[in-house]
Amino acid sequence: MKKAVGFFITIVMVFVLCTGVVVAEGGKEAAAQPSEFKLGILLPLTGTFAAVAETQKEGILLAVDEVNNRGGLSMPWGKVKVVTQVSDDEAKLDVGVRRFKYLRNWGANGVVGQTWAPMTFAINEVVAKDPIPYYPVCVMAKEGFEKGKIAESTFATAFSPWTVGFLDGAAAINVLGKKKIFFLARSDSWGWGIWEGVQAAVEKFGGEIVGYDEMPLGTTDFTTVLQKVKAANPDVFIQAQFGGDAVAVLKQAYQMGLYDQMTIFNSWITNVVAKGIPANAVDGLYAMHYFYWNMEGFEDKEVVEQAKAYTQNYRAKYGYPPDAYATIAYVAAHELFRAVETAGSFDAVAVREAVFENPEFMSVKGPAKWREDHTPIYKYAGFLVKGKPKAEQTSEWDLFSIVGYQGGEDVMPSLESLGY
Repeated sequence: MKKAVGFFITIVMVFVLCTGVVVAEGGKEAAAQPSEFKLGILLPLTGTFAAVAETQKEGILLAVDEVNNRGGLSMPWGKVKVVTQVSDDEAKLDVGVRRFKYLRNWGANGVVGQTWAPMTFAINEVVAKDPIPYYPVCVMAKEGFEKGKIAESTFATAFSPWTVGFLDGAAAINVLGKKKIFFLARSDSWGWGIWEGVQAAVEKFGGEIVGYDEMPLGTTDFTTVLQKVKAANPDVFIQAQFGGDAVAVLKQAYQMGLYDQMTIFNSWITNVVAKGIPANAVDGLYAMHYFYWNMEGFEDKEVVEQAKAYTQNYRAKYGYPPDAYATIAYVAAHELFRAVETAGSFDAVAVREAVFENPEFMSVKGPAKWREDHTPIYKYAGFLVKGKPKAEQTSEWDLFSIVGYQGGEDVMPSLESLGY
């Protein structure tokens, strides 16, 4: 009898141990095959950059909808729904880093965000120590792409101010035929980076700088510098001002008659900014756009159709067409999802390897390819647009016509200059 009881206990113990192993292995399997992909969205939804950040949130959420409408991410274990948590970094470094960590504690498998470049650098430092797929959606300073500075799992779908400046200079000289340039910088890394790119374009294509000045962020009165521009009499006046600064300088340039004397060229514009510019100062204004929603008449018909479908989806969700920065964020979200699906994993190292093993992709603004410095080379990096007269605008957002483009690896700083 005792032997029978002992044998029974042994059988039970073996069963319990085996069951425990099965449960443990099942737990690991469940952990490795999650039913949700948690996407953190971190943007300055209050403060100086709130209007642009709101459009970026919209672009990300549209990308999420498109993935979920096809059943979710296609992973080796099945379809995985994307869930989101939106957080406000307030464009304050301490707040942003803290809220990024909150998203990590929530269990974020990837993060998309940042309108303000300094915030990107701060979060990039955190990501370097605690790897997670991180896709910033601002124009980062060139130094941020240097080897050893950008985290292994950080990928930026826009480029640096240097490239913005090179696009401006190349378009002014080669498309518009304007070689005598007066450049107005903003007194920070944004303005100086664009200035560096303009100089590189001038050196390469044979232009001439006939004047330079700079003004700090938040300047409201540009009269003194505009008098200098008028006296220098350039072929083209390029300004690095953005947002409210751009509205102020362009309005005053029109009032002082500069539009009649020279070509006016804003370095980097969005529809949200252009809407704030008086209609008579939009008319005839040239600018560089990351993406413009109305591609009608553009030479690449495939891109026209891509942009049309994207714009229709965006309009259906929000009631108006997508802006440039919304599109930066939309491309970032889709590229994160593509990398995760290609990797078949949420792991940061696997996602990084998937990006570089499959660097080519088609975006709503045309073909692109990830470069070693974690930013893409776009066939159409920037579209040169010209402001329409009020009488030719068919809607409140019909502000520009596309008159040219710049792109390819030539518009990027060399990898050698970044330490690669």
